[in-house]
Amino acid sequence: MKKIRSLAMAAVLGTFATGTMAQEVLPEVTVMARNYKYLRSADTKNAPTPVNLLERKAAAYDVTSSEYYDDDYDTYTVKFFLPEGYILAVYDQDGKLLRTAERFKNISLPPAVRTAVATRYPNWDISRDLYVVNYKDEVGANMVYKMLLENGKKRLKVKATEKGEFMD
Repeated sequence: MKKIRSLAMAAVLGTFATGTMAQEVLPEVTVMARNYKYLRSADTKNAPTPVNLLERKAAAYDVTSSEYYDDDYDTYTVKFFLPEGYILAVYDQDGKLLRTAERFKNISLPPAVRTAVATRYPNWDISRDLYVVNYKDEVGANMVYKMLLENGKKRLKVKATEKGEFMD
């Protein structure tokens, strides 16, 4: 745990003209990075806004402050959802994120994935996509984009990583 003591400078309207500034001492703040490992593992720079939003909510969730919290249970399962998808997260009794199962439908794909599909499958359109993330504390995150491609009446299912590398 880190303890941070801050000193803030506050300028009142018109103080720049006179050249004076007021100082205020803020109270001590405690910063807890309990689930930073999850965010580092699952968070990608190119992930769409709904994915980032739910992943940050899951990482910041404090199970110990929940009305359902009881020391007698070893794990707690919490579901975070939006219309685009959901995260099913499992926490231990201390609030550490142990694992997640995440699914997001028809989100904007990262540029690397779109480029890889366009290059490998010209004249094919992505009609549906599914972004799946499985995170385990010991292993990290496994992220896969599953897409349904269409070319006229032909259909093809493909999988790719966030870097645009195709999977079997």
